[in-house]
Amino acid sequence: MHHLHLEKKGLRGLAIAESFKQGDTASRLAGIVIRRDFIIDGFVFGKCTIEGDDATDAILEMYSRLNREDISYILISGLIISMYNIIDIKRICEVTKIPVISVSYEESQGIEDSIRHHFPSSYEKKLEQYHKLGKREMITLHTGHKLFFRHEGCTSEDVVRFLDGLTLQGSIPEPVRVAQLLAKASTLI
Repeated sequence: MHHLHLEKKGLRGLAIAESFKQGDTASRLAGIVIRRDFIIDGFVFGKCTIEGDDATDAILEMYSRLNREDISYILISGLIISMYNIIDIKRICEVTKIPVISVSYEESQGIEDSIRHHFPSSYEKKLEQYHKLGKREMITLHTGHKLFFRHEGCTSEDVVRFLDGLTLQGSIPEPVRVAQLLAKASTLI
């Protein structure tokens, strides 16, 4: 188990979000390296296949390309991206040796039926990947909004304090909000 070292003002992390347009075959991933005091000091881009199985590898490649030993955590906007490209949070934590946290913003009854519908001949593998993610936890932020998260390599208590401190307004932690803006802008190029 790793710690998030919440006492460090200069704590740096990699926040990742994705965006794609209708008709795209790949989704654009944008990552920002950001300090806990919201100073941005790095960017990285990647891509993964719509309806594919390469999002985990894409994120690991983005992390590797940064070649930075000062990144203390990875914060991802969602673990099911790019039309059911499922991110293996455990594998990312095992490879990087740092805590990994994912956030989402809506309550959900699950996506088993959608997976069966979109992947009629190969849904078993996707369902297995989905079930490996485990249950999401929910917090109510100081802003009054709910936020759902999964985590690997750190405690739920640390994640709750951490996400609450990173959220300035609404329900989206600031590092993820900036990564989302960057990902969306990259689809306009």
